[in-house]
Amino acid sequence: NNSRSIRPQAKRHPPRPIKKGFKLFCRRTIFLRGEVFTMRLSNMNLILSLCLLASGGSAFAPLQTYTRTTSKATTQAWMAPPPDGNTGANVQGPPYSGPSVKPILDSISSPADMKRLDINGLKQLAYELRWETLEAVSKTGGHLSSSLGVNELTVALHYVFDMPEDDIIWDVSHQCYPHKILTGRRFKMSGLRQTGGISGFCKRKESEYDSFGAGHSSTSISAAQGMSIAKSMMNKRRNNCIAVIGDGAITGGMAYEAMNSAGYLKNRMIVILNDNGQVSLPTGTPSAGGVVPASQLSTYTSNLLVSKPFQDVRSFAKSFNKLLPEGIQDVNKRLDEYARGVVTGGTLFEELGFYYVGPVDGHDLDNLVPILEKLRDSPSNKPVMLHLKTAKGHGYPPAEQASDKMHGVAKFNLGTGVQIKGKPGNPSLTSVFAHALIDAATEDRRVVGITAAMPGGTGMDIFGRRFPKRTFDVGIAEQHAVTMAAGMACEGLIPFVAIYSTFLQRGYDQVIHDVAIQNLPVRMVLDRAGLVGNDGPTHHGVYDLSYLGCIPNLTIMAPSDEIELKNMIITQAAYDAGPTVCRYPRGTGYGAEKLQSLFGYKLVNDEIPTKGEILPIGKGRIIRRPGGVSHSQSATRGKSRKDRVAILTIGTRLHEALVAANEVEDMDPTLGVTVADARFMKPLDVDLVRQLADEHSVLITVEEGSIGGFGDHVLHFLTLDGLMDEGDLKFRPMVIPDTYFEAGTQHQQYEQAGLNSEHIRGTILRLTKRKKVPQLEEVEL
Repeated sequence: NNSRSIRPQAKRHPPRPIKKGFKLFCRRTIFLRGEVFTMRLSNMNLILSLCLLASGGSAFAPLQTYTRTTSKATTQAWMAPPPDGNTGANVQGPPYSGPSVKPILDSISSPADMKRLDINGLKQLAYELRWETLEAVSKTGGHLSSSLGVNELTVALHYVFDMPEDDIIWDVSHQCYPHKILTGRRFKMSGLRQTGGISGFCKRKESEYDSFGAGHSSTSISAAQGMSIAKSMMNKRRNNCIAVIGDGAITGGMAYEAMNSAGYLKNRMIVILNDNGQVSLPTGTPSAGGVVPASQLSTYTSNLLVSKPFQDVRSFAKSFNKLLPEGIQDVNKRLDEYARGVVTGGTLFEELGFYYVGPVDGHDLDNLVPILEKLRDSPSNKPVMLHLKTAKGHGYPPAEQASDKMHGVAKFNLGTGVQIKGKPGNPSLTSVFAHALIDAATEDRRVVGITAAMPGGTGMDIFGRRFPKRTFDVGIAEQHAVTMAAGMACEGLIPFVAIYSTFLQRGYDQVIHDVAIQNLPVRMVLDRAGLVGNDGPTHHGVYDLSYLGCIPNLTIMAPSDEIELKNMIITQAAYDAGPTVCRYPRGTGYGAEKLQSLFGYKLVNDEIPTKGEILPIGKGRIIRRPGGVSHSQSATRGKSRKDRVAILTIGTRLHEALVAANEVEDMDPTLGVTVADARFMKPLDVDLVRQLADEHSVLITVEEGSIGGFGDHVLHFLTLDGLMDEGDLKFRPMVIPDTYFEAGTQHQQYEQAGLNSEHIRGTILRLTKRKKVPQLEEVEL
């Protein structure tokens, strides 16, 4: 702001004399990342001048130069084994390697075992824990750099506090791997994010040490406040509730709602702000805000000084109290509070009712442990904000150097950091969407893209590289993203809001209140629809068809393949009569060969079209008739209506339906199977539904969504239209069952859900009385 500026300087300025009118600038020189900077502080002119006059001084002589604690030398020291540590490690690689033995970690079966360690033992434990985390994730994949960034903090928290009596709530909780290792799950890490294994997030049912489950962001402060209130009302002996939240998650509005409430109610709790400068995934994507983190708060906190100068400025101001009249002592107290805000940024949090401590090096156990102990033993009920500066991926050079800090990784070579991925295949659906949006933006300069801190996951990073000024990353703020898009639409822009299906749940009211009721042409594109695999139930996008399908004015579509995805994005761009939703799953396209052989496409030169085409709104298509996609309707199959079956899908279950249809006809020459792609849930293609109901005795709908979605819309129409009144039509909706699916591969999860080709085939055979198949209630999920 205007009262503070930081600029490079060749050398430290000499002390300045007092200016006329008592105006004074406080100059502070610090080392930051190897460069020398000078900070100027103004607006403290009169009071500080009086302080200086009273002391007989003419400048801030006590203000000295300090070295940042997270210097390169310090980082290398934390990476290297302790002086009495293990041999066999190499952190100067590549190849990199950890210790051959871990004697301290081997002695820890629960956090209680850590209490006997001294500070050197804790450092050794932190070193061993970092490599244990690296070795585990290298074999399973998962969220790596977030866990490495809180390694020392995890050790300090479990040493100082007594879980499970004390509560530690990890926001998002993707950084919880060191926590899991220290709380009795070390030898279960081989099953991390695998079928039957432990979750990649905190889960209350998994361990008593997981105080609160998570997966989405910005929830920890609210949960900690609730726990604190409950402990107080129930007169529990101890009331230590600690919320650990990152500088990305704190951009979410819910975090500020919780801080506002906690400060007002004065609930005893500790909020630890883990500030690593990584707001979005990945941070640094070109956008309208530049390549800096998508958060003004992150910019605010990144300008803070290290804790020692902050403490020195405070103590320096206080030291003059005895030399000043009593009236000025009160003014000086206010000056002290203001100085804390100007120099360290504490004012923002203190205005919300928090006592601010920091910034503190989050990798320095020598400081972390005593600070946490003092906060633990404080009798105060005032909430505390402990601000830590950390580095994502800390201690592992490949992660530190990667553009995404190796946030989410596949299995990787521990020695080099190179991820082990399969051979390059077909493009991901995310990239297909991004390039289709680029095509639309190339044709119309009004097209803009919005993401809520997920440019990499949604493909907006690809769009941003092509159109940075038309890319808007709003941080973890889905509500804001939706309503901001509504405002853009009001003024004639063509906004595309790219959000994971599971995260749009957080902006549901805005979809109704700000978009649909006003019928504004906001284009919502939901990535990760359906079951998503290893991230488990917090990230499945299985509810959107249900929670969006009941909203008037929405047009909802789902592509069955990469060509259809291109078509739908172009259709959304062209449709200006109201809001639209396009949902698609995690995965890749099928490629030209399968699109032709299974789906029946006739591609020019066997190549997938580079650009999409506008689709007629609310119109589906028949993909396969009895006999297959490459033939006209068979004269021998399905002669009788009772032998004719129709499968109506929405989304990418079309692939499984086509496979099942081929298998059924191979098994029984009399059966005829028709497969149709609805394309749209709203408006529903009622003419297509009527045709399928009239011509077939069995109608099966298949979707990658929960109860209350596409199948229910079809059934609702069938009953209202009287198409089931005669009793000659059997209808079965195949949906994701009413349960939560834990981590596993997508195929495994769809196998559990009963939505793969063999389950569709079994449903056909049972309904046509070709084969007795176990009833649903007899199948164990």
